[in-house]
Amino acid sequence: MPYEPDDYLSRHFQTSGIDLADKVDELVTLVAPTDSPNLPLYRDMLITVIRMAQADRNRWDAKIMLQTLREMEHAFSSLEQFKRRRKVTVFGSARTPTDHPVYALARELGATLAHHDLMVVTGAGGGIMAAAHEGAGLENSLGFNITLPFEQGANATVHGTGNLLSFHFFFLRKLFFVKEADGLVLCPGGFGTLDEALEVLTLIQTGKSPLVPVVLLDQPGGSFWKDALAFIEKQLEGNGYILSSDMHLMHLAYSADEAAEEIAQFYRNYHSSRWLKDRFVIRLNHALNESAMQLLNSDFTDLCKSGGFQLQPYCESEQDEPELCHLKRLAFAFNGRDHGRLRELLNLINQPQHWKKTD
Repeated sequence: MPYEPDDYLSRHFQTSGIDLADKVDELVTLVAPTDSPNLPLYRDMLITVIRMAQADRNRWDAKIMLQTLREMEHAFSSLEQFKRRRKVTVFGSARTPTDHPVYALARELGATLAHHDLMVVTGAGGGIMAAAHEGAGLENSLGFNITLPFEQGANATVHGTGNLLSFHFFFLRKLFFVKEADGLVLCPGGFGTLDEALEVLTLIQTGKSPLVPVVLLDQPGGSFWKDALAFIEKQLEGNGYILSSDMHLMHLAYSADEAAEEIAQFYRNYHSSRWLKDRFVIRLNHALNESAMQLLNSDFTDLCKSGGFQLQPYCESEQDEPELCHLKRLAFAFNGRDHGRLRELLNLINQPQHWKKTD
């Protein structure tokens, strides 16, 4: 998301005759590269901490702030080495026994995702998590463990390795499950699995999280997700609580191959997306042909607040990601609401018949 300075935080500080604004600028200049585009962000972070110190209200609040900052910085640093690898977060019950068909399916899923050069991210525990990591192997596994006085221990694949991160706060762990995910696969599970499923769908539906493929995986003939989808369709869609197009945000699969293919095809042409001021930019591996552009401008104009769809070159506003400058770009004034319809649009541009024969 674009950075917008918080004027309330950035206001001029005066305490005991000391100009804190100048002191903050001096400190940032000492520790950060002078050409870093993040300098205003670091400045506002420090000012936020200073404001908390000035208020000096509650020790518990200060400890929460400290723990949060420490965990986030450690996670960012640890995950930097995996930055350019696509990752799939797998959720499911930690109580699934090793002789259950879904356990075998999750193990096969891990192996299949690894075959597609996709890393498997799980909570690092037992059951579905252990199965997915077992299938993927250590080189293709990341575990986000939660520190508890009981129950949760890391599985054998990631235990004691650099591919395991431990979190004190559930909300931070959930943040990284979604932040790192280029796709999500949800196997049958309990309250936690359902919580993750609905939270992920809510984040994507509201645009708070980038659009990624969400696969509901069950054993052949299983009814766990089939029954859940029937409830969603009847009660949520039927009562107008969600848009009918929101059903496109998830895909029901009954095999590891189908789940992996759903994720792989999502990135066949689509690479990534971002907002550039009021324009939503979709980065593409292949340029779209003229018939595809005509189809977009006739069938998907409901996604545009104004105007239509245009192909555009790499621009100066994207200089923070120069490694992506070679990608083609599709831009439009997205209404920011109907992400189910946006998924339909991505399905269209991922079809090879809509690409230019030569780029």
